[in-house]
Amino acid sequence: MSLQASEKPYCLVVEDQALIAMSIEAYLEDEGFVVETCSMAREALALIEAQKPHCVVLDFALKDGPCLELARELLRRRVPFIVYSGHRRDSSGLPEFDGVPWIDKPAPRQDLIASLLAALTNGVGATEKASLG
Repeated sequence: MSLQASEKPYCLVVEDQALIAMSIEAYLEDEGFVVETCSMAREALALIEAQKPHCVVLDFALKDGPCLELARELLRRRVPFIVYSGHRRDSSGLPEFDGVPWIDKPAPRQDLIASLLAALTNGVGATEKASLG
């Protein structure tokens, strides 16, 4: 998705810990993003249906369970996303997360921002897995 020069990127933050969600929201707003937050995958799916975000910051373990269905939908819609989670990446490998940046909590603000900007620029995780789901 290309942005107009005057358009601020819209980022959806899906995080079930309110303080972490608020921190991410503040970081992204400082970088010029328009941010919306939610704490459950089903909420995020409804928000994505209403307005496709430019990118998503996604926690793996949410209030309504793992974010697998949401990840599949992001891939299907070609929405770049990163995972920011205290849940360690499973060594068995989940295809939904191949090529998707996975940042372990806690991480420095600049690492989170850099990974998200790279995903937004490069479409990380949004092109090669579009056939899932």
